[in-house]
Amino acid sequence: MFELKNITPREYQLNILETCKEKNTLVVLPTGSGKTLICLLLAVHRLNLYPKSKILVVAPTKPLSQQHLISFQKNTNIGEGECVLLTGSISPKKRQNLYENSVVIVATPQTIDSDLNNNRISLEDFSLFCVDEAHKSKERYANTKIAKIYMENSRHPLILALTASPGGNKEKIKEVNKNLFIENVEIRIDSDEDIKKYIQDKNIEHIKLELPEEFQNIKKLINSVWKEKLRDLKKVGFTKPSHLVNKKDLLLLQQRFVKEIKNKNQIAFYGISLTSALIKLNYMIELLECQGLEPLDSFFEKLKKEKSKASSILLAHHNIRSAALMTKDLLDKNIKHPKLIKLLEIVQNEIKLNHKSKIIVFANFRDTVENIVRFLKENKIKCNRFVGQANKKESGLKQREQIEIINRFKEGEFNVLVSSQVAEEGIDVVETKAVIFYEPVPSELRRVQRMGRTARTAPGKIIFLITKDSRDEAYYWSSYHKEKRMKNILKNFNEEKQTKL
Repeated sequence: MFELKNITPREYQLNILETCKEKNTLVVLPTGSGKTLICLLLAVHRLNLYPKSKILVVAPTKPLSQQHLISFQKNTNIGEGECVLLTGSISPKKRQNLYENSVVIVATPQTIDSDLNNNRISLEDFSLFCVDEAHKSKERYANTKIAKIYMENSRHPLILALTASPGGNKEKIKEVNKNLFIENVEIRIDSDEDIKKYIQDKNIEHIKLELPEEFQNIKKLINSVWKEKLRDLKKVGFTKPSHLVNKKDLLLLQQRFVKEIKNKNQIAFYGISLTSALIKLNYMIELLECQGLEPLDSFFEKLKKEKSKASSILLAHHNIRSAALMTKDLLDKNIKHPKLIKLLEIVQNEIKLNHKSKIIVFANFRDTVENIVRFLKENKIKCNRFVGQANKKESGLKQREQIEIINRFKEGEFNVLVSSQVAEEGIDVVETKAVIFYEPVPSELRRVQRMGRTARTAPGKIIFLITKDSRDEAYYWSSYHKEKRMKNILKNFNEEKQTKL
């Protein structure tokens, strides 16, 4: 007989469990309110109902998968040797053996998808398929393929999908439901009666910073080239007002030019170089305003190594050359972006209040992560970077290293974890006192996930660093309104469900 240990379910978790026992269910709960425990409860129920069956749990990253494995080992009486984490680093032959001899299998969707494609695994004996971070279940994502094969082959199929942020509109939620064969949705928002007493307070602070004059001078140079290239774009038929043009417009226009090349339209070649140059200029301004001089300087260096026509055009422009030289000059003078100075001040104050404070700083770009870590270490702050795996362009961390860093952070070896997007989803460090957004993000999903890394078992602090009159402000309000809209959609879902009952 399998059962839970060391943990007591809350009433709302038990209520949700009853629905999950009967139907494929999408469970939407605020971050830190115990989605994983519902997975454990349902897994134990299914194993007792079908004694020779197995459980499959997938999560998008190895660190998150590791957390699920630890939850099963710590909080159920399923033998430790019967719960396994499967990764691509384990040989295919050994993985096949583990499939056959384990009760609970935790993995990334990509690992399971690969093993299904190579006939290393059959899903017929699995009585539960649990999908964490289910909002990622888009049409071509591995979750979706696994769900289809699972429903077709399992003797006793049941799917549990978990997320804190299913999407900003009903269509996105419906897409997840369709892809994962969901028959019922269980939603709780932080104002619901049965959950609100468990929700910890989040103190949200916005710190607005002026872009220094030296930075403004570089921005003027880049902006002048931006306007010049937009005028050139108008000559080939682009009519949108200059002040309204954004990256999305440029990417869509670039796609149009690519299609025109197939029709042997000579202007299209010029159009592609032009839009590429504008996308790069747009990125330069974003780095300068929102990230800092170091990432901008790194980008200028990358441009010099690139062999594209767009890069050559930009580097040939005297204003871009001047901007690059001014950037280097400010770096030589040790001038820092005001966000870095303010970040250091916040971190020092938090550590002064409690030398064991745990703080997570989120930044969009790896260059910025490296820059923040370097600056904090120079100022005697114990910190570590946390980024994804290496790719062709950037160095990274192996999955084993990611898990080691999270464990060291939990154990208090250092105070500050400086992370790219990889730590946004599901990483559970319950004692995290503060989350700092080095820059706001335009996505409501990423905003919710970042904010959810604090206030899990005690009140927490969320701080947004915002450069005034920059895209930081636009991104902040974009994700804020999208999150508000998502919460209203979830609330309406609940109200509609209650009406039907």
